[in-house]
Amino acid sequence: MAHSKKSRKVGLIGVRKEQKNSWDKKPKKTGPVKAKKTKGKPAGSRHSVALEKNTQGQSVKKDPRIGSKKPIDLRPKPETAVKVRKFATPAAELAALEADNRLHTLLEKLETDVELTKDEQAYVDEKMARHKVLCDLLGIVDDIDDAAEVDAQDDPLAALDAININDFR
Repeated sequence: MAHSKKSRKVGLIGVRKEQKNSWDKKPKKTGPVKAKKTKGKPAGSRHSVALEKNTQGQSVKKDPRIGSKKPIDLRPKPETAVKVRKFATPAAELAALEADNRLHTLLEKLETDVELTKDEQAYVDEKMARHKVLCDLLGIVDDIDDAAEVDAQDDPLAALDAININDFR
């Protein structure tokens, strides 16, 4: 017998028989092809511009992720001027100043040795300076501070505390 050379090509030796498998029991449909239901959004939808038609014509709906094109000023804003109430008389302004609840709470904090912030301290200083000016305009004397000074001047025994006994030895 003649020797035949082996080749790598494998051809069909005969005709295939169709096999009936146990998992292939459904008959194949031969009607119109239905589109498959999609699950989720299509690929790349995040980067593509969504074009939708509105009922008002051919206007294009804008991407909602793109914000306003209005420029934003990044420079620091100047301090807004505080509304200054105008009073008819200094007495009315003094009464309003003494009825200020915020000032009372801050003064109570100062009396209990609680530290204030810079803004709170500036508010207290401003209001107390205005209170002093109004009291001077109206001729009101602060009893606590001035009474101590008057007593020190009129009291002859107050000078005795200033004498040092060691000077006489």
